[in-house]
Amino acid sequence: LQRATDIAHKMVAEWGMSEKVGPLNFADNSQEVFLGKEIISRSRLSDETSKMIDSEIRKLVEEAQNKALEILSNNIDSLHKLANALLEKEVITGEEIDDIIAEKTNE
Repeated sequence: LQRATDIAHKMVAEWGMSEKVGPLNFADNSQEVFLGKEIISRSRLSDETSKMIDSEIRKLVEEAQNKALEILSNNIDSLHKLANALLEKEVITGEEIDDIIAEKTNE
């Protein structure tokens, strides 16, 4: 969840990938870089803009979660087969995964 939130934050606040926020970059690159992450100063943003950014981040993360749940639901049989294979063997190869998933498409 942290990674998804970080990516959504960059999409909205740095990369201009939100229609509502627009093609703007709110990153303050003059701040220090700490452990490879830029510090984004919220002090230069209005409360309204901060709320809009937060709302768009939440929207992106929730949409991604819903899409992931949809994919898992649509492929529940393959998911159960993969889980059972892992319970039996503990480790399975990419080829075995492909074979299990291919069984669904052949049904």
